[in-house]
Amino acid sequence: MFDPSGLPRVFAVPPGTDFPAALVKGLRHRSKDYPPEELAKVQLVVNTRRMARRVRELFDQGPACLLPRLSLVTDLGESVDLASVPPAIPALRRRLELTQLVSKLLDQQPDLAARSSLFDLSDSLSALIDEMQGEGVSPEAIGQLDVSDLSGHWARAQAFIGIADQFIDAGPDALDAQARQRIVVENLIARWRDAPPQHPVILAGSTGSRGTTLMLMEAVARLPQGALILPGYDFDQPDHVWRGLDDALTSEDHPQYRFHKLITQLDLRPDQVTPWTPDTPPSPARNRLVSLALRPAPITDAWMSEGPKLTDLDSATKDLTLVEAQSPRDEALAIALRLRQAAETGQTAALITPDRMLTRQVSAALDRWNIMPDDSAGLPLQLSPPGRFLRHVAGLFARRLDGEALLTLLKHPLCHDGGDRGTHLLHTRDLELDLRRHGPPFPDSRSLIAFAIRKEVPDDWVRWVSHHFCDQQVTTELPLSDWVIRLRDLAEAISAGNTGGPGTLWDKNAGQKALSVLTALTEEAGHGGPMTAHDFADLLGALLSGEEVRDRDAPHPHIMIWGTLEARVQGADLLILGGLNEGSWPEAPSPDPWLNRQMRAKAGLLLPERRIGLSAHDFQQAIGAPEVWLTRATRSDDAETVPSRWLNRLTNLLQGLPEQGGRAALSAMRGRGQKWLSWSEQLEIAPEISAASRPSPRPPIASRPRRLSVTEIKRLIRDPYAIYAKHVLRLRPLDPLVQAPDALLRGIVIHEILEHFVKDSVLDTALLTRETFLKRAETLLDQHVAWPTARKLWLARLERIADDFLRAETARRSDGGPVAFEAAMKLVLEPLNFTIAGRADRIDLNSRGALRLVDYKTGAPPTESQQSKFDKQLLIEAAMAEQGGIEGFDPLPVAEAVFIGMGGSYKEVPAPLAKEPTDKVLAELKELISAYLEPNQGFSSRRMLHKDTDSGDYDHLARFGEWDRTADTKPEDLT
Repeated sequence: MFDPSGLPRVFAVPPGTDFPAALVKGLRHRSKDYPPEELAKVQLVVNTRRMARRVRELFDQGPACLLPRLSLVTDLGESVDLASVPPAIPALRRRLELTQLVSKLLDQQPDLAARSSLFDLSDSLSALIDEMQGEGVSPEAIGQLDVSDLSGHWARAQAFIGIADQFIDAGPDALDAQARQRIVVENLIARWRDAPPQHPVILAGSTGSRGTTLMLMEAVARLPQGALILPGYDFDQPDHVWRGLDDALTSEDHPQYRFHKLITQLDLRPDQVTPWTPDTPPSPARNRLVSLALRPAPITDAWMSEGPKLTDLDSATKDLTLVEAQSPRDEALAIALRLRQAAETGQTAALITPDRMLTRQVSAALDRWNIMPDDSAGLPLQLSPPGRFLRHVAGLFARRLDGEALLTLLKHPLCHDGGDRGTHLLHTRDLELDLRRHGPPFPDSRSLIAFAIRKEVPDDWVRWVSHHFCDQQVTTELPLSDWVIRLRDLAEAISAGNTGGPGTLWDKNAGQKALSVLTALTEEAGHGGPMTAHDFADLLGALLSGEEVRDRDAPHPHIMIWGTLEARVQGADLLILGGLNEGSWPEAPSPDPWLNRQMRAKAGLLLPERRIGLSAHDFQQAIGAPEVWLTRATRSDDAETVPSRWLNRLTNLLQGLPEQGGRAALSAMRGRGQKWLSWSEQLEIAPEISAASRPSPRPPIASRPRRLSVTEIKRLIRDPYAIYAKHVLRLRPLDPLVQAPDALLRGIVIHEILEHFVKDSVLDTALLTRETFLKRAETLLDQHVAWPTARKLWLARLERIADDFLRAETARRSDGGPVAFEAAMKLVLEPLNFTIAGRADRIDLNSRGALRLVDYKTGAPPTESQQSKFDKQLLIEAAMAEQGGIEGFDPLPVAEAVFIGMGGSYKEVPAPLAKEPTDKVLAELKELISAYLEPNQGFSSRRMLHKDTDSGDYDHLARFGEWDRTADTKPEDLT
């Protein structure tokens, strides 16, 4: 197939060319003059399975022929003559062993790193081991690095790298994938050296970015019938630029650096790399433009000297469109519109981006036209229904069961799908409403039984929930094998439900993939050692996040979404390079906790810029396609974005070539993009909806409330609309599912503490001590507050104010004492026939036979001025008491009414009984109530709130925000 040559044989395909198509075309062309069986003798080595599939598809689409022997670089060890190399140990086993060793190291030296970083450190260390083995770097090379300026950091890093040394020197029977691959390649090269194959051996599509692959490429190129075929080789790059790529520290991020390194080691010149096919790329002019734009720094010299020679900028940019959207959403809509047009015209189009958020937004936008793109990345397994389900089940082991976790699992589509799921969902809905209304924050078997009695729920369903969800938390360490068995058994039982039928957890593609993860974990569990429930949940999440699952629904045949890796082996009429911002494309290098750039360069490891260089090469290949869109968002998350360095170079170069038409070409590119942005804006135009007016409904008199509590009078004064919504519309706020130790709970508990303590001390004044008070408080806090932190905080506050409270209580006892707690109060206002009801926290009777009303406040007590105008609770209670409104008491004079503040500090605020006598209070109360019993009086929203920032339970119903306090009310008569 190839003529004899004294030089290594290296071919290349220019940027923009569909590499697999050019590869197949060249193979057919070079074998056309040979017998058909000659093509079958060709050993074609490619670097990815996607590439192999595409090559087979292209051969199938052409004339009938015998196929070459296709293999992957990673499959070279599968031949019989290399069977002596032991198989690689599973990656999961190595991961578990590393995690165990790192965990022990952190236990011994907790100051090295946080425990939460266990799996991140293990994965990073595993990547370092793979890299050292792939690049042929020994532990001794790492240990001999000069770290005089980094002694502190290096001492910590060496503690971890010492673990890596154990694995690298583990021997031939404990090889991981990278170490085995290097041994296989070394053995293969040695065999070729002794007996070179006489049939063609072609290695195609690799850039040689990894040491082992580069070593294999060098060997293949030197075979008698060996050849390399490089993708995206820049034939337009001048010799002096090639010579300037020697230093990895300054050139690693250049797209052609890896090819320079390869041809240098092969003792070739750049012009000795020949085209694989005689075909020209889709746009030679654009390739020259991009080649100049991506020159290594300093680039301005080359721009000034070579820029004027670019005379065909119109041709280079006529099929380039630049979309600079205001937001990622606008970018996604514009892309979706263009992909829709491609679907209508039968054009093959692909979005290429590493930004997964952008791909999800584009997919969502396409869904409005029922277009499902063929997304090569699929969905991360952890986000699939089985993945989420397993993570939620594992969470039962790690945390105390709360209402949110319980209902999340009960509502999951894979829960109780073994049969009678409709009834299960009905009971789940009832349980949710019951938990919101009655609690407790941490459901247990006892509370579930109480729920079943209240709602008459079948016992078998409640027993199933109680058995599989309650008391699953494990606080001790268990062997990994036990965790896996527990997880699988519990997940299958929850999925099956209480009807006895099998669940569908392991059905479909995602379920089978999740089952394979658990099966692999079961097989390797013996290498994991003991771990806590939290560590197991983190491990499971990490394993699931490393897998992807494809949707079985048939996608559109011509609309694709690719990552940069997939784009290397595919071709399309239209390529959309999306998310061209720094941090997205190229992605920011991940931080290396072990070695800096200088240390990596000295040791012979890969530099962080390697990934940037590979991304630059992907960009250079893709931008050379027949039609290309370049898209970015100028803002993201309310911040300005920085354009990708390659896009920035391209636009700057065009901007600096006005005489060659560069500025006009750039303007035309932006103009084409703006046209699509304008069209996408039309999709977002919504019909104008006028703002709501400030409501003031006037319901019929018969529908208005005839009874209010004492505390609701304040709300009637400040926010009448809340009274209307509660008592006329009969709406109640839905209680939160995630209960928290809030002000309401604190108020209830503090009231109960004070009530019990004061009751006990009435019978025995010797109990009126600090020790008794705090002991009673601690007992009731333990009983009613499920959050340990809140209990300690609230007890500390009570400790701070205990002495002040006891002194004041002793003074009150000197003039009478308590005679009633939580006393019911009721007064009918005549002739309005309106009832005021309530409860007094505490009623004292003094030595003169008069009453003292006490109300406890855990927040700030209202001032006397606020009580006079708005917060009339104690004033109304005093008036009710003097009218005989206290159950079990005759009408008695009220000598004193006082708010006792039990917040951050002890405070007493008396009610202004002298300024606001009870007769006046009753008259004003009747006047207020009678006003709201008039037909022309509306219940205005937020009439007299204390602050604009105060929020009410019914503000959303009143559409507050569309109006403010300056707006006039709009009365509305209701029928």
